[in-house]
Amino acid sequence: MTYLQENTFKTSGLNTHIVKTEKFKTVTILFKMLAPLSKDDVTMRSLFPHVLLRGTEKWPKTGELRAYFDELYGATVSADMAKKGENHVITFRLEMANEKYLKDQTPLLEKGISLLADLLFHPYLEEGVFSKLYVDQEKRTLKQRIQAVYDDKMRYSNLRLVQEMCKGEPYALHVHGEMDDLDAITESTLYEAYKHALHSDQLDLYVVGDVDEQDIKRMVTEYFKTNDREPVKKDADSSRSHVEPKEVIDEEDVKQGKLNIGFRTHTTIADQDYPALHLFNGLFGGFSHSKLFINVREKASLAYYAVSRLESFKGLMMVMSGIEVANYHQAVDIIKEQFEAMQKGDFTDEAIEQTKAVVKNQLLETIDTPYGTAEYLYQHAVIPTGETLDSFLEALERVTKEDMIKVGQKIEWDTTYFLKGTEGAS
Repeated sequence: MTYLQENTFKTSGLNTHIVKTEKFKTVTILFKMLAPLSKDDVTMRSLFPHVLLRGTEKWPKTGELRAYFDELYGATVSADMAKKGENHVITFRLEMANEKYLKDQTPLLEKGISLLADLLFHPYLEEGVFSKLYVDQEKRTLKQRIQAVYDDKMRYSNLRLVQEMCKGEPYALHVHGEMDDLDAITESTLYEAYKHALHSDQLDLYVVGDVDEQDIKRMVTEYFKTNDREPVKKDADSSRSHVEPKEVIDEEDVKQGKLNIGFRTHTTIADQDYPALHLFNGLFGGFSHSKLFINVREKASLAYYAVSRLESFKGLMMVMSGIEVANYHQAVDIIKEQFEAMQKGDFTDEAIEQTKAVVKNQLLETIDTPYGTAEYLYQHAVIPTGETLDSFLEALERVTKEDMIKVGQKIEWDTTYFLKGTEGAS
């Protein structure tokens, strides 16, 4: 069966992806801007989207803009940032009721698309640049957002792992930018960064819902005036070819130690053995039947949590666990044992089949929401693989134990990072 049907058309500088489906009573629209990660502009790229959402030429005051959203049957708009390998992605997300299900046939979709275009292309300006008030307020909010990562020790330890493992690589940059770079940003430099992004980023628009494709094409052509641009140069993986394992230990006033381990998989979403890696990670630490969960958390009672996840564009696998400080060496040893067991093929055919089933269910759950649908499809706009959900699920089914061993033997243990408390044994 075909799980996802996507129709794409291109206008100058913009790829529009339409997923026509009757599964949802809403229409979800995502506008995505992609550029290479760079310290020079990552902080500004994380700031200007929030300034854009404060006001437009037509609705200069934030309160007026919010009132207009309420008029559109409670439509909502938000912005967030993500890293896809060495790329920085800005996402604007608009969700609104589908007018087909409203009693009065108001042209809600067109109003929503028009408003999103106004937010993106016609921001509220003062003397030709962003409003100083809005920029200052959003700088304060972004500082809080960055600080929140440092306050949440689970997120902080993962950030520190990435900073140490990928030192000198763009991926080491935090998705929200750097606190130290915020003060120097002015409304003028921010406006220039916004204009540069709008004219050079890879732009993708996703529309998910029960919509008329011809209507969407007309509206996009009318409201989204974008310019032609050179394709954004994207590298799926800039990892070093061989790594020497290293250990980094930080001390802070924390009750629970955070043990994070980074691996170089040398396999990305663009590679043929990626389905095998997906299953390797799932069985290693991705699910409740995984080796880390059963052996580190359940049997040895060494961890409050122990999971692994993939960064599919950068070719990384990361283990995250919370442990007692005194258990550090024992926890590292048992994680190493389980990793080496995976590389040797110390797992059953039943475990492989169970992992295939769980991965399939997880993917189908992802596309059970409009946002998840768009996000899944967007992976293949970042790195065009020609893969569909159907072909990926078929590829998963074909993966053998030998395939998993082979992809596992390419994986290298890179960095062990431990955030330990100032008290307790080391």
